[in-house]
Amino acid sequence: MRRLFVVNAVQHRAPFALRAGFCVAVPVLFGWGAGDIAAGLMASIGAFTSLYGSGRPYVNRGVHLGVVAASFSVVVALGNWAAAIPWVGVLTVSLIAMAAVLVCNALSVGPPGAYMFVLACAAGIGVAAEHLTSWHIGLLVAAGGTFAWLVHMCGALLNFRGPEKSAVGAAAEGVARYLDAIGSPDEESSRRKAAAALHQSWNALVTFQSVDPRPNSTLQQLRVNNHELHILFAQAMSAAAERKPLPAAVAQRARRLVYLAGRPATFYGTADVDEMPLGRPRPWELLRDALTPGSPSRYVVARAGIAVCVAGFAASALGVEHAYWAMSAAVLVVHQGFDWVRTLQRGVERMVGTWVGLGLAAVVLTLHPQGLWLVLIIATLQFTIEMLIVRNYALAAVFITPIALTIASGGHPVDDVGGLLFARGMDTLIGCSLALVVYLLVGRRQKPRHVPEAVARVLDAVAATARHVAAGAVSTEPAKAARRDLQIRAIAMMAGYDAGVDGTPRERRSAERMWPAVAATEQLAYRTLGCCWSMDNSGDAEAARVIGRALSGPAGFDRFTATLSELAAAVRSGSAPHDRDRQTSGTTELTNIRDSLVSETD
Repeated sequence: MRRLFVVNAVQHRAPFALRAGFCVAVPVLFGWGAGDIAAGLMASIGAFTSLYGSGRPYVNRGVHLGVVAASFSVVVALGNWAAAIPWVGVLTVSLIAMAAVLVCNALSVGPPGAYMFVLACAAGIGVAAEHLTSWHIGLLVAAGGTFAWLVHMCGALLNFRGPEKSAVGAAAEGVARYLDAIGSPDEESSRRKAAAALHQSWNALVTFQSVDPRPNSTLQQLRVNNHELHILFAQAMSAAAERKPLPAAVAQRARRLVYLAGRPATFYGTADVDEMPLGRPRPWELLRDALTPGSPSRYVVARAGIAVCVAGFAASALGVEHAYWAMSAAVLVVHQGFDWVRTLQRGVERMVGTWVGLGLAAVVLTLHPQGLWLVLIIATLQFTIEMLIVRNYALAAVFITPIALTIASGGHPVDDVGGLLFARGMDTLIGCSLALVVYLLVGRRQKPRHVPEAVARVLDAVAATARHVAAGAVSTEPAKAARRDLQIRAIAMMAGYDAGVDGTPRERRSAERMWPAVAATEQLAYRTLGCCWSMDNSGDAEAARVIGRALSGPAGFDRFTATLSELAAAVRSGSAPHDRDRQTSGTTELTNIRDSLVSETD
């Protein structure tokens, strides 16, 4: 409840909010000019394409936004087509919710994620433009999406490599803050943030690039700078692990790279192309991993599908006229796969914000603005929403309610404003409440195994990466794939732990028991990655010095990987490692993991 009154500090939000308000309002303006305001409001649904893809490079962004706009067009047309039979409409929205949650979570589409696709489909069911056919509605939504695409891509004319520069600048800032935090209580969290920022910057520089950069290009220089940031990060982790002071030149260079990331490429460093890491796995690989047994994504998809279906049928059974509002509210609560605390928080924020926003919606619907006044109100509401949504969601929901009801009205006067507002409030209450119930019921049926499995997956990835370190070849394609997977799994492990701590009491107890093993595994993962970057920078001799006892020749490597396999198996089975009294060969982290597993089972 306290979070309802917390306003987060967010910078540089105004340009995004202005673009969103402009994209949503212009289709309404065209509809008014053409004498069909309902068609303009329908096209504005496609304009929500502007909410996606902001951090992506422009070439990749163009493809990404095109897929989003086309998807909006299809799901709205499907929703309108399925509206004739209520139960078909509920099932259609449920299936689209499951597909959208799976794809958006697996591919890290980012906010607003799957929610807007479900809302668009539900809007197609409740569309007030009865004079429009399903295919006509789909074309209008596509037109709104096309306009948003054009506006979103305009920045390429001014600063084509702007997104890449911002990503490298954020990574440099993260590394600099980590350097400042070494030895302080914030060291661990700063290291995680720096690692995540470096990973995101490589996504921008590698994953989201369609072609390799030309020599002496801005993109190539940004890759060189990012490569150097990884070297600095590895040096800092090695110094922190060995409790040695960090050379002043390291911190100075990191801060210099913060400045250089945003500057034109006027000079060029050197880095072997073979040393550049791989981007994230291909989309089909990410989808495959999301569907594997035990994947957290499967539970999120199941929760979303069940919650939307139950909310839709419950609202229909209660005779609520706009049952699709309940479905969209349900998917909003569960689609991001939050832990229990944040899921409950999101549900409360949505309910409180909606009920407060009904008062503002009553004013707008009663005044029934037309023409330019309607365009201005739509633009203002959308701008306000985007300025507030990351600062305080409950406050943003106050403004979401009137814009949603205005679009749903199709520009027509509402005869029973009070009845419509009551229906909106009840649908939101039904959808949010049932989503929370579904979360708890599904959570009770699943074993809290996400954190142990995540730890075991990181240990497996350490073993796979260590093989390449032992061979002295960390820049081959298989080695770079192993390093990439280790980075991704380490980040996912910490996210899973954080979710467990804020989960149900059962999940919280399991996560807290695993904390010593989680902390030691994370340290081992980043030390292994640091060894790889040190080998890139200094060769095998430097890497051997950094990795120390862990890989001291064939015999040491065999014991090291055997210990990793044994510990991974013990974590998965929930049992103590065999031969508890044996001295573990390898790093201090391996000894700490073994000790934590022994103490947990005693």
